[in-house]
Amino acid sequence: MKILLENCSGYHPAARANAPAALRSVSLQVASGEQVAVIGPSGAGKTTLLHLLACALKPAQGSLQLDGRDPWALSRGDLQRLRGELFLAPQVPPLPPRQRVVTTVLAGRLPHESLWTSVRSLFYPTGIALADQALARFDVGDKLFERVDRLSGGERQRVGLARALATQARLFLVDEPLSALDPTRAQQAIESLTGAAHERGATLVATLHHVEMALRHFPRIIGLRDGELAFDLPAALVTPPLLHQLYEQHLDELNGAPPAALPDAPEAPAPAAMHCR
Repeated sequence: MKILLENCSGYHPAARANAPAALRSVSLQVASGEQVAVIGPSGAGKTTLLHLLACALKPAQGSLQLDGRDPWALSRGDLQRLRGELFLAPQVPPLPPRQRVVTTVLAGRLPHESLWTSVRSLFYPTGIALADQALARFDVGDKLFERVDRLSGGERQRVGLARALATQARLFLVDEPLSALDPTRAQQAIESLTGAAHERGATLVATLHHVEMALRHFPRIIGLRDGELAFDLPAALVTPPLLHQLYEQHLDELNGAPPAALPDAPEAPAPAAMHCR
């Protein structure tokens, strides 16, 4: 799927009234099938950018086109069908805690199934082999029939990524997919994600705190700072001085671990509930 943003501004989905725009006058183009990593310090506007691309937020200024279509000029039905071609994976996957993993993964097919098929699948999942294959790519195939609330934080994050593979999406929008993973798991997850996108010819836009991982696995890097586009370059041209300038006053995020999110460790006996949006 081809992306065109022109002079686009937007507000963070959790922004208070009268808050400044989280993204300001950003213009960029992404070709169909391209893989792009978005980096920058916390608060740079990365999550807002993904929500705009996912048609979850309407631009406050400027325009967005996906495959030459303005999502916000479409009818409600056409907009819903377009959203069915997109997959947004948030940093903390909104997985129902009491649901089995197989059902959670197969929920990625809901935009393309009838109501009856969707309801029946809650009790008698169809496409178990598809879910098993998707989970195996992220090394959580043994969790197929586990309940979500019995998974560790890192396992939940990988299950959320596996759900992308069960969809028919042509645009993957992934927010900090490695934040709860150790280096070995992170390496495996990003290889599986980029490999799956390449195989189906899907466009992939991922925000990453792991700068080294972004440079190693993505041919194109977009740098955001204070809601504005700092640079848009091939990975080979993103130099250490450029990164230090991007992360100025946030060098701990560049040189150290990303902000804590979900530890890849066993959950407590009574984990907090996570609800689907």
